[in-house]
Amino acid sequence: MSLARISTRAASRACAGRFGKSQRCSQHRRLSSRPAGTGSGHKQRQQARIVGILIAVGAGAGFFQGYRRLGLRDVYAEAPPADEPIIEKPKKKRAVSKEENRDLISSQHLQVKKSWENPGVYAWGSNSGRVAAPDSEEAFIKTPRRIPFFDGVLLRDIKLDRNFAAAITENGDLLQWGTGYSKDSSQPTTTLKGKNLISVSLSRDRVLALASNGKIYSLPASQIDQAAGPKPLESTWIPFYSTRAPVSYRLLQPDSLGWGEKVTTLSSGLEHALILTSKGRLFSAASGSEDYPSRGQLGVPGLTWTTRPSGAYDAPHEITTLRGFDITKIAAGDYHSLAADKEGRVFAFGDNSLGQLGFDYNSESPHIDAPSLLPMQKLYSGTNQTPRVTDVSAGGVNSFFTVDATRVAKPGEDVPRGLGRITADTWSCGQGIWGGLGNGRWTHVQGTPTKIKALSGLFEWDEGANSAIPIRLAKLSVGSTHAAAVMNNVTHVGAHEGSSENDTNWGADIVFWGNNEYYQLGTGRRNNVSNPTYIAPLDGEAERQKGRKELHRFQITPRKTVRVNGRRVSLEQRVECGRGVTAVYSGV
Repeated sequence: MSLARISTRAASRACAGRFGKSQRCSQHRRLSSRPAGTGSGHKQRQQARIVGILIAVGAGAGFFQGYRRLGLRDVYAEAPPADEPIIEKPKKKRAVSKEENRDLISSQHLQVKKSWENPGVYAWGSNSGRVAAPDSEEAFIKTPRRIPFFDGVLLRDIKLDRNFAAAITENGDLLQWGTGYSKDSSQPTTTLKGKNLISVSLSRDRVLALASNGKIYSLPASQIDQAAGPKPLESTWIPFYSTRAPVSYRLLQPDSLGWGEKVTTLSSGLEHALILTSKGRLFSAASGSEDYPSRGQLGVPGLTWTTRPSGAYDAPHEITTLRGFDITKIAAGDYHSLAADKEGRVFAFGDNSLGQLGFDYNSESPHIDAPSLLPMQKLYSGTNQTPRVTDVSAGGVNSFFTVDATRVAKPGEDVPRGLGRITADTWSCGQGIWGGLGNGRWTHVQGTPTKIKALSGLFEWDEGANSAIPIRLAKLSVGSTHAAAVMNNVTHVGAHEGSSENDTNWGADIVFWGNNEYYQLGTGRRNNVSNPTYIAPLDGEAERQKGRKELHRFQITPRKTVRVNGRRVSLEQRVECGRGVTAVYSGV
């Protein structure tokens, strides 16, 4: 094909592109208007044209096959990319120090450190009585939130009702808050000072506080009643001179205490209180002023309002049935009582309408007014284990028992495998319609104790002991419809400047379950939970500042002597479940 012919075609395409198919430029006309040749020349040109076309087709096919064998992809014309905003992902912080590296690699280490640097109280759940957030009008506090009044404050104890609350400060003074205390309450107020109080309990309308000397102070929950009620005389530093107490209170003092014997433990239900002495003797008393205990929870057969002895209505009565058993643990639910002795036996009495005593419900006898031995051995029938109850807990209409079950030899066994091995179990009974039993079921009435599998039969490897050890419960706090368990797992709070940058602290595991109507479980959701579950760390903002996206669990800090406000203090975090409210506080 001649250059003139190629140029003619190129010119034709150019003209068509500029002017359209119906027009032709003059250059195109000149190049294409040459005279036709002879017949033979024309035939030669046609043959040459056919040969050229065949050569071009063959070359194209060869290139296509080579193109496929090289594995090249097809290329198509693409529209230019649209301008899209570029979102920069947050970069993980790079540690600049040993301690910061520990914070970055371990959420647990950061939680422990924050609990030492910023001691205080986190609360959540119902706020209808301004207990969880005294300075807020919100009806619910859905996730853990600090109460500003307690920032940097250490406490000996705290108890929470839906409408009022009480706490014991580090120096033993009593604080109260909530609308049940005062309609105008917006922060805790000191109500009883100078008594060196060590623990506190709540009844339906009164606050019971135990002092280090064994005295029990019973105050009205209401500020108005504290001001209007009778105020006892108190001695002063001036000899033979007494003054009236600033608030109304009553003293609950058991009679006939032995030499050196004093009250060491106090637990209260809505109408009654259990009082344990240092000699293992158990007393009971009315703890409220509205209703006298009438469901057998006092543990004194036949004792009612009409048959009570003369004297104060709230005078303590010794439970003589238990004399000589050396009681070591006590717990009070709303209307029932539990007591365990040093041999690991459990006695229960009071209301059993929902099986909370551990016995099957009997419609003809819904109350048991005398301490009754709970047959724990039946729970281990056929297991070659001997149970020993190590602790009891109660709240609302539920009871919990922690048990050490020891492997023993059965008849005919010489040296059984695992002889003497201890398994730690947790059992529950009572009402489970909201998941309060913690066994994964929604049972309305549970008389025979049921095992909480998530808290039973757990072991971990202890590097110090170089052996597997059972994981027991360090604490079980039971509210009116929900509960929390702190595991006694291996913890580490010994990381220091001289140790490795990867040496991190970690605390104890803690789980929650039960009713969540008021967001008291701290999950941020409102669904009830029938199996123990973890919640997120209390200080979520500290986690976000470290750039963490993955979800971590809250771990509670064990006891450690640290520097707080310029002084060395032994403290730990503790959990308290109340009536639709939960708190975690820094305890001494």
